Amino acid sequence: MNAEEIRQVLLDILSRIVPDEDLSTLQDDVPFREQIELDSMDFLDIVMELRKQYRIQIPEEDYANMNTMGGAVNYLTPLMKGVSAPA
Repeated sequence: MNAEEIRQVLLDILSRIVPDEDLSTLQDDVPFREQIELDSMDFLDIVMELRKQYRIQIPEEDYANMNTMGGAVNYLTPLMKGVSAPA
């Protein structure tokens, strides 16, 4: 998957976790929690969805890499390189 496909995967996951939030204005360099209502359980849901859908393991010590859209995309790009984009 490329960066744009990963961004879309994250947006899809976020839209299921926080369905009432407007995700169209998410900024890449601002933490998710400062832009949308996202608590620690919601964050874990993101990690678990990535694990369930794409078999991506994210160690707890790497969670800080996932706190912004840009950081998450950069972190996931090498991990999802060989993964097919959703149809």
